[in-house]
Amino acid sequence: MENRVLNILAGGHHKETSRREKIRHSVFLNDVLVLALTSFGGPQVHLSMFMQRLVDRHKYLTSAELIELNALCSILPGPTSTQTLTATAYKIGGARLAFLTLIIWITPAVFFMTAAALALIHLQDNGFTLHFTRFLQPIAVGFVTHAAFRLASFTIKSNAGLALMLSIIPISYYFPSPWLTPFLILTGGALTAIRYKNIQKTEAEKTFDFHWINIFLFFGILIGAALLGQFTGWKPFRIFENFYRNGSMIFGGGQALIPLMFNEFVSFKHYLSKEEFLSGYAFVQALPGPVFAFCSYLGTFAMRSEGIPLQLLGSVASSAGIFLPGTLLIFFVYRIWAQLKQYRVVRASLEGINAVSCGLVSAAALVLIKPMELETSNILIMIGTFLTLYFTKVPGYAIVASGLLAGFLLDIFTI
Repeated sequence: MENRVLNILAGGHHKETSRREKIRHSVFLNDVLVLALTSFGGPQVHLSMFMQRLVDRHKYLTSAELIELNALCSILPGPTSTQTLTATAYKIGGARLAFLTLIIWITPAVFFMTAAALALIHLQDNGFTLHFTRFLQPIAVGFVTHAAFRLASFTIKSNAGLALMLSIIPISYYFPSPWLTPFLILTGGALTAIRYKNIQKTEAEKTFDFHWINIFLFFGILIGAALLGQFTGWKPFRIFENFYRNGSMIFGGGQALIPLMFNEFVSFKHYLSKEEFLSGYAFVQALPGPVFAFCSYLGTFAMRSEGIPLQLLGSVASSAGIFLPGTLLIFFVYRIWAQLKQYRVVRASLEGINAVSCGLVSAAALVLIKPMELETSNILIMIGTFLTLYFTKVPGYAIVASGLLAGFLLDIFTI
């Protein structure tokens, strides 16, 4: 009788725990939607906003865990901020929550970029200007500068870490190759890993629990899409393969995406003109969410002569192609990562990985400043954005909206 009562109570406790987890997951997905609608500025700025909402406000994980996941995703090809958010969801609630997070995170930006492409395809004979976004670049620099300062204050704990961070800044600035990013992160990790004996020893797993299905899917989809595109000649299959192949080898996030996309889809395949490409890039810079959503714009233009239904299919094919490989990789690597961290040499490498990540974010701020006119107004906007983020709780989207409004008003009063 007593055992029966205990089982009933245990069952009730399990249901209550399950209910609480569902509520927590719903709250998390709501946070993801808010981030999808308010996270302007690319992966470096996204990380700062993830920190504010996921760490500071709701404490789903610690700042060190978030930075660690971001560093891990930076080593892999694909959209860094998307992979970081997906890995965070996987850590909290497993594969189902991670897939829902991916869909919610990318959908708003994909929708807006597809709508922009459809509008330009049918209205490109009319005048179209994005000059009202002129203030977004100095605002973005302010975001990135704040992110670099914030990350450094959390992660740099030694003189060696500070020296490593400072040495990465000029290297990343003067040699902005996307292939250099994973090399620098791995090198930074190796430099601090040699001091692993200073780390307290823990009992490590003897074997690894590999989930090879994601790797088989990764290469199987790549080969299958290439064969389908080759033998059927159907353009949506070829578009999916083009973007899946590019998504499998883009290191460095959105900044590395643009030159690769321009070379293939403007210079080589002529799917759209230079002006159309740059207009789309300006749009994605003015929108929240992942920069990789730009590919939905390109996929829509790739089907420009096929009618609206196939233009929408081009958007879906390009979006699925660009986001899928990075997702499959992070699902595979994250499961191993939890086991790898038990080894002292791996945990010691995290100091170097985090220091390099801080250096890369700092260099990103300098890269954004380089092509921008250093007018007094731009400098004041940069400084004002940084100070607003540092001293107040004004949300990032409000700052961006203010910049857009100022651009609109300036255009109206200077006509």
